Amino acid sequence: MVKRVLVAYALWAMGGPLGLHHLYLGRDSHALLWMLTLGGFGFGWAREFIRIPAYVSEANRDTEKERWPRKEGLPPASPVRFAGQVCVGIYFGMVALIGLNSLSFFYLIVLPLSVGAGVHLVSNVGQQTADLQKTLTACLVTSPIFYGSSLSPLPISLAASITAAQHRRFKPPKAPGSQQKLGPRLYRIGLAWLAFSAPLGYCFFYNTTATLYYLSDSIAALLDIFWFLPWLRSVLEYFLLMPYRILCALTGGGYHEEAWRKVLEILLKEYTHREKEALKVLSLETEASLEEITRSYRELAKTWHPDHNPNNDAEKMFMKVQEAYEVLMRWHKPQRFK
Repeated sequence: MVKRVLVAYALWAMGGPLGLHHLYLGRDSHALLWMLTLGGFGFGWAREFIRIPAYVSEANRDTEKERWPRKEGLPPASPVRFAGQVCVGIYFGMVALIGLNSLSFFYLIVLPLSVGAGVHLVSNVGQQTADLQKTLTACLVTSPIFYGSSLSPLPISLAASITAAQHRRFKPPKAPGSQQKLGPRLYRIGLAWLAFSAPLGYCFFYNTTATLYYLSDSIAALLDIFWFLPWLRSVLEYFLLMPYRILCALTGGGYHEEAWRKVLEILLKEYTHREKEALKVLSLETEASLEEITRSYRELAKTWHPDHNPNNDAEKMFMKVQEAYEVLMRWHKPQRFK
């Protein structure tokens, strides 16, 4: 069936951050990437406003009678793709750091595999792909060099992205009429989504929440650039919030703001295992305010400081208090501690 530009734009406007237009166009890898990053953190979705006609033209090649010849040589290098590989690799790595850093061999196996999965997902978008084995090897080799560092996703993602760029290639051409039906494709995408999300396990809520916060902060920062042009700022705000407005219209409006507020409150009340342990160290409840966290930290730090406490365990307890405070402050959000 021939794909239509207007239909693609309509799906892009209604569910673009979830990849609905990519599902329509048969770009399953791109759709999966958008589902996991909410439209490439919003920037990728906005950029596609000028890319959709090219996507539709590419998708319609499968409807032609003649098989398109296999492309030879290397695909052209793309700075946008490379930047996406690095960002998504870091994103997957940071999510793993939040929820899976207590696992055995985390920095040797879990973290590099998480980063490599993000990099390869971007590498597989469109007509291109990369050597998965070499990409993961680059991650596994780089990870021990930065063992234990909270910044390790950055160099690992850079190494994997450079390796993927060096071993990029075109995907094999599809035969006319080989496009699968939507049902089997959705089943396959669902399995892939589980494969990416299952290793993140109980930190899935943080994956979604972190992305929502990142999107909101990015949109706010973008709008603040145009503070001196109120009319342009209003136009951009309306355009960027179009999916949200359409969702409100489809759900009837009225109650949606309260409903979203309740959902966010539920998400923000959840803690990772590391944060729960930090709260126990500081003898705090989950509803502790920022002031209570700071006050408890100062009292315990003064009590267990090695210069004031001759106990043999004083230094160890002081370090635990310091680490717990840093954990809570690092992931602190104004709505979380009320």
